[in-house]
Amino acid sequence: MYDPGLLLEILQSVLTALERIPRRCADISQPSDFLTSEAGLDRMDSICMILIVAGEEFKKIDRQTEGKLFARYPQVQWRGQ
Repeated sequence: MYDPGLLLEILQSVLTALERIPRRCADISQPSDFLTSEAGLDRMDSICMILIVAGEEFKKIDRQTEGKLFARYPQVQWRGQ
């Protein structure tokens, strides 16, 4: 059994982190901008880390809810297929 309040907190935390991504890409005009400087590489690393953590949190949520929560949203490709 899972705690709905805790689940909501986790989802809000993930959303807050994901909402930082556009700000970190604001002055990136092409993919190579990530690779031309240390600052660009740092940005790419931080964006990738946010995405990795979000994915891990979604996997934990899916396990905790025994697959029932995400099954309510079949239009989302949760497994990247």
